[in-house]
Amino acid sequence: MGKVLVTGAAGFIGSQLALRLLERGDSVVGLDNLNNYYDVNLKLARLALLTGYPGFQFVKMDLADRDGMADLFQRERFDGVVNLAAQAGVRYSLENPMSYVDTNLVGFANVLEGCRHTQVGHLVFASSSSVYGANEAMPFSVHQNVDHPLSLYAASKKANELMAHTYAHLFRLPVTGLRFFTVYGPWGRPDMALFLFTRAILEGRPIDVFNHGQMRRDFTYVDDIVEGVIRVLDRIPVPDPMWSGMQPDPCSSSAPYRLYNIGNNQPVELMEYIAALEEALGMPARKNMLPMQPGDVPATWANVDDLMRDVDFCPATPVREGVRRFVAWYREYYGVSCAAIS
Repeated sequence: MGKVLVTGAAGFIGSQLALRLLERGDSVVGLDNLNNYYDVNLKLARLALLTGYPGFQFVKMDLADRDGMADLFQRERFDGVVNLAAQAGVRYSLENPMSYVDTNLVGFANVLEGCRHTQVGHLVFASSSSVYGANEAMPFSVHQNVDHPLSLYAASKKANELMAHTYAHLFRLPVTGLRFFTVYGPWGRPDMALFLFTRAILEGRPIDVFNHGQMRRDFTYVDDIVEGVIRVLDRIPVPDPMWSGMQPDPCSSSAPYRLYNIGNNQPVELMEYIAALEEALGMPARKNMLPMQPGDVPATWANVDDLMRDVDFCPATPVREGVRRFVAWYREYYGVSCAAIS
């Protein structure tokens, strides 16, 4: 792509994506506001992976900074943009809804405006499997209607898809949205289940298992997500000549716009996920069985046929392998010796 803006570059997926882009020879401007939603030191450690590359520069900025974002786009003239910065988390959206408005709506509007006014060649943005909300037909398909979100986080991601389509239609901005399915792996977020479970087990505390363990997730390893993002970034969307307003397909358009799922396409029971973690740690988990949390959904499962057709890629890392790699990283990063958990 040449010069790529990666927002959320100190984040879990953003840092790994920026690293891959740099390794293949792209120059990367990484943007992040380094907020304290979780441990800032972890974000700084991720950034440290990138700072040795001559093609990398870091910009500390909030997406909601309208003037700052406009100046950045005018100054750098990006060939491509990958927007991964967002206020994440379903449950936190019940506690602090306005942070989702500021980052996921206002911030994303600033990204769209920057792309529009500087003729960016391709904008790829992170959506989420949470947009499927109350949908029950499995596996979830990008061809389904998704008008019943169950959290403000999900609603903000659905809004991103609508906003992006509008810019693709009005300004012919090539845009691709990616619905991520439960991403996990090394350098992950401390507020996500695998991180929380690992820490609790090592500290001898019980883990909270929601919906009494009756949950299924399409757990997707971070390297698979990054590979999918890069392949999509390199495939600039064009208007779909078969698209019809009489029978509108939600995932394509008469504008240069596409939506894809990126998921493992193999939903795993939560208890199986926990068993994989127990095996990797060599320790059993004490389980605190709890009811379903507000805004959560009992199952996710990605149909990735469109992704396979268009970019010849399907995530495939087995959960046990992915969890093993996470535990190895966790041991090294936090200095937890094998003896301490044997």
